[in-house]
Amino acid sequence: MTSPPQSTGKKPHGKKRIGDAFVDNGLISKEQLQKALQKQTQNGGHLGSILIEMRFITIDNLLDFLSRQSGFPAVNLYKTNISKDLLELIPTEKLHSFQVLPIATDDNTLTMAMINPHDFETVSEIGFLLGKKINPVIVPSFMMEAVRKVLLADPAGGLSGKLIKKMVDASQQKIGKITPLIALLQYLSKSKANDLLLTAGAPPALKISNEVKRLTMPPLTPADCEQYARDLLSEEEWAVFEEKNDCGIAVTYPNLGRFRANVFRQRNSAAIALRNLPESIPSLNDLNLPEWLREFALRPQGLILIGGPAGHGKSTTMCALVDIINNNRRCNILTLEDPVEYLHKHKMSNINQREVGRDTESFNEGLRHVFRQAPDVIVIGEMRDTESMAIAMRAASTGHLVLSTIHANNSTSIIETIINSFEPHRQNLIRMMLADCLLLCLSQRLLPLKDGQGRVLALEKLINSHRIRNRIREEKTHHIRSQMQAGSEDYGSLDVALANLYKKGSVKLEDAAKFADDDLFFREVATGKK
Repeated sequence: MTSPPQSTGKKPHGKKRIGDAFVDNGLISKEQLQKALQKQTQNGGHLGSILIEMRFITIDNLLDFLSRQSGFPAVNLYKTNISKDLLELIPTEKLHSFQVLPIATDDNTLTMAMINPHDFETVSEIGFLLGKKINPVIVPSFMMEAVRKVLLADPAGGLSGKLIKKMVDASQQKIGKITPLIALLQYLSKSKANDLLLTAGAPPALKISNEVKRLTMPPLTPADCEQYARDLLSEEEWAVFEEKNDCGIAVTYPNLGRFRANVFRQRNSAAIALRNLPESIPSLNDLNLPEWLREFALRPQGLILIGGPAGHGKSTTMCALVDIINNNRRCNILTLEDPVEYLHKHKMSNINQREVGRDTESFNEGLRHVFRQAPDVIVIGEMRDTESMAIAMRAASTGHLVLSTIHANNSTSIIETIINSFEPHRQNLIRMMLADCLLLCLSQRLLPLKDGQGRVLALEKLINSHRIRNRIREEKTHHIRSQMQAGSEDYGSLDVALANLYKKGSVKLEDAAKFADDDLFFREVATGKK
C-alpha cells in the first residue's frame, strides 16, 4: 500500500525540548534561548516562529534543522501554492484532525506535509484512502497552524504561500493583545484563590472559598482559550488533547510556582482549570488535621482511604501523610498520580513519583507491576476501578502500607463504594479482605472561614477497631452512622466536626449546615437546642 521512506528513528522534539536541541546544534546560544523562552512564556506562540521573529535563526535554518532531526525533507509553505483540486484529495476533517497537507501529486504518489512525519499510522491511513504511495515531508508547526486558520476562514479556496505567511504575521501581531497567561498565574499566586478558570464567553475567573469571582477583564473568545491552552501544553500534550478532548498536567514556572492544569473541551472550544500548588508540603497543623494521624501514617502495613468531594483537599491530606513517612521511615515509597502535584524530595525514604500518561499508561497498568518495584508504601492518587481496589487491598494485606483517595460521600460509604464496585459473587470475599486490611477511613470538607479569609477543614474519621471490623464483616456498616453519631474513639462523625467548628467561632452556621449529613442532629449539637 504505502511504504514510507526510511527514517533515522529520531522523534520530533516537543515544545519544551526543541530549544535545547537548537542550542546543542549550535543554531542559537543559551542566552538567546532564554530570551525566546521568556517571550514565549509572556506572550505564547511557537518557539520556532519566535526565534525567527527575533532574528536568532532564519526559516532556512529551521527547515534544515527539522529535516536533519526527523530524517525527512522539509518544505517552506511560504513558497508553496496548493490548488483547490489538490486540497480536495483529502477530506477537510482529516486535514484538521491529522494535521496534514497535500503538496503535490501524480498518478501513483502524493507528497504530504506533516508536523510529525514519523506518524506512520496516519501515512498508512491516507495512503489507503487515496490508493497512492505517500511521501511525507516535514513542516514547522506554526506554518501548519496558519494553514488550519486559513482553511477555517475560507474552506472553499486554495492555498498560496503569501496567504499562509500573512496569517502567520497576523497571529504574531495578535499575540499579546490578551492578558498573558503568566500574568494571570501571577495574580492567582498572589491571591487567596484556589483555582483560575478560563472559558469562552466569560472573563477569567478565580475560585475563592468555592465561589467563582470574575476578574474585570473582557470575556474570552474561543481563540483566546485555545491560545492559552497551546501556551500550557507541549506539542505531545496538545496531540493528546486533540485526541481525547481532555488533558491533565502539572507545570512549573521558575520564580512563580507549580500549577495543576486541566485542559478540556466545552461547546467545541478549549477551557482550562488551573490550581496553584504550594511549593512547601503542608503539615498536619497547617491543614487543621489531628496529630493522631501521624501514628497511622507510620504503620508498616494496611490501607488508609481519604474520601470527599472534588476540591476539598483529599490529595493535600494524603501528601501530608506521605511527607510524615518520608521524614520518619527508611523505606521505598512509590506513588501513582494523575498528574504529579506535590514534588517530594528524597529524605529518610526513597520516593518515586509516577505520573499517569507520562510514566505509566494508566493506574491499572502501573499497579499491575507495582510489586516488582520493591515498594514499602504505595500511594494511589485515586482508586477508580475494581482492579485498582483489588490490588490495593492485596498489597495492604501483604506487608505494604497503601494510601489512596476515593470519591465517596462519607467514611462509611467509602467502604460500601468499594464493596459494591465488585460483582455480587465476589462481594463477601471483598468485605472480609477489607475488614482485615483497612486501617482508617477519612472524609473531609473545606468550609469558608467566618471572616472570609480562607477555608478550614472538617474531618470525619472511621478507625477500623475490633467492633468496626465486625460490623463490616456482618454487613452492618450503615449501623455505624445511626448508632455512633454522637462520637466514640473509633468513629467521629462529620456533623460533630462541623458543629465543633461553629462552636469555636470558625465558621457560620449556614455554611456548616450545607455539609451536614443529619441537619437536625448537627444543629442540636452546634446550638445545644433540641
